[in-house]
Amino acid sequence: MTDTLDAEYRTGQIKLHGPEGFEGMRKAGRLAAECLDMLTPYVVPGVSTGRLDDLAREFILDHGALPACLGYRGYTKTVCISPNHVVCHGIPGDRALREGDIANIDVTVIVDGWHGDTSRMYGVGAVAPRAKRLVDVTYEALERGLAAVKPGARTGDIGAAIQSYVESMRCSVVRDFCGHGLGRVFHDAPNILHFGHKGTGELLRPGMFFTIEPMVNLGKHPVKLLSDGWTAVTRDKSLSAQCEHSVGVTEDGVEVFTASPTGQFRPPIQSA
Repeated sequence: MTDTLDAEYRTGQIKLHGPEGFEGMRKAGRLAAECLDMLTPYVVPGVSTGRLDDLAREFILDHGALPACLGYRGYTKTVCISPNHVVCHGIPGDRALREGDIANIDVTVIVDGWHGDTSRMYGVGAVAPRAKRLVDVTYEALERGLAAVKPGARTGDIGAAIQSYVESMRCSVVRDFCGHGLGRVFHDAPNILHFGHKGTGELLRPGMFFTIEPMVNLGKHPVKLLSDGWTAVTRDKSLSAQCEHSVGVTEDGVEVFTASPTGQFRPPIQSA
């Protein structure tokens, strides 16, 4: 889940974690990835977003974990499902997914107190070429952000790598939401902006945990919040895509905690 830049759940201090933290995050991240793997065959035309939410909740509880979003600041669902022009925080319900939709599903689980937070894009049936291209650009943007993570780099290096690539592909990066620190706290310092300048921001040090979760619009970057207080959509109604990993800074690079154990982090999308 993306962080809205408020400080309600932050300590203000960037935490550095040791081996115990890495092990806890591996377990949490793996289960979160497995939850999204489980959902893949169910993301088909006609399925309701509420049904997908029910499946995710049952899976998480059956594995002895907790859904982090359920009850968080009054949120009443387990996952966020954001189709088409919904940027993030779409609330599952009666809406049925339709042929040609693209949809982001974002899940966070708590395993032994550690948070695993990840999201990925799904194509519903055959998808238009421009929608598939947007999804491809978003995944590549995440890869470029991950490649910028290493000790001695700065958070601005991540944002610059993402922004420069996305804009070179004639898309735009959402500014209103960002990645965030996590661990035993759901949303913590530091902010991970998906735009910015190299050499700026917080210094990356071994033991830092955070999410990278670029949101990319096919049109312009401004978004607006709907009256439900959660759902963010593109102002120009252009398509939006997002993908997210939880990661840790290691002594020589980055460890991705939420990699799919079955290689399904990037589900194949069929072109129309």
